[in-house]
Amino acid sequence: MSTNDSPLESAQQAAQVLNDAAGIDSHDIALVLGSGWGSAAQLLGDPVASTPADQVPGFHTSQVSGHPGTLTTIKVDTQAGPKHALVLGARTHFYEGKGVRAVAHGVRTAAAAGATTIILTNGCGSTHTDFAPGTPVLISDHLNLTASSPLEGATFVDLTDLYSSRLRAVAKEMDPTLAEGVYAQFRGPHYETPAEVRMARTMGADLVGMSTALEAIAAREAGMEILGISLVTNFGAGVSEQPLNHAEVLEAGQQAGPRISQLLADIVRRILK
Repeated sequence: MSTNDSPLESAQQAAQVLNDAAGIDSHDIALVLGSGWGSAAQLLGDPVASTPADQVPGFHTSQVSGHPGTLTTIKVDTQAGPKHALVLGARTHFYEGKGVRAVAHGVRTAAAAGATTIILTNGCGSTHTDFAPGTPVLISDHLNLTASSPLEGATFVDLTDLYSSRLRAVAKEMDPTLAEGVYAQFRGPHYETPAEVRMARTMGADLVGMSTALEAIAAREAGMEILGISLVTNFGAGVSEQPLNHAEVLEAGQQAGPRISQLLADIVRRILK
């Protein structure tokens, strides 16, 4: 892949590699599995192909624990017949310093591979005590606090209902107890200060993290329908007296993993119905 390629050209190259590896013309849905969500892939169906990220144009081996670093096609049996899900297990975070194009490359590749729906998941902190660690929360909207955008040039994209109200309703069919909240993406990799958590809460954010918002903007530009789900892995700084660390995030994800993974698999099958 040439460094002069446009984002869409790079995505098309990567999509062709993934479609060819799976022996299909297109994918139906894509999933980005964040911290705590990884085992959902095993519940969706049978893997058709799994490709290391560094063998696909524009992707990189993940630098974050909890991300497998592979791109996997899974055949999902539905009432409408077999469908194909693309699991993006090689998320590039903005704080890795590869640029916003790299952050958006996964969702753009999914769209180029044929997926019309994408599910973005993450592990996050909560700005208040209503959402305790282990709680899955549907993202209803976001605050992009990265001071960046994946859109280039005079590209004006409407972000109304960015996180599809239709898909949130589908998710609630699977679990009526699911809560909704506003997610704020910070740049990272440092965790937010107590003052920043209070600021985010004052601005309307229930959740804080280091991913998802930039990906969602790129997915909307690509014409995809988006469902966002966060797993609260910790209280934000200042909400509790406990210091924050990534091991805590992984532990909370492991504890909640079986329950939220089954929920996500059920949601995918319902969407593909």
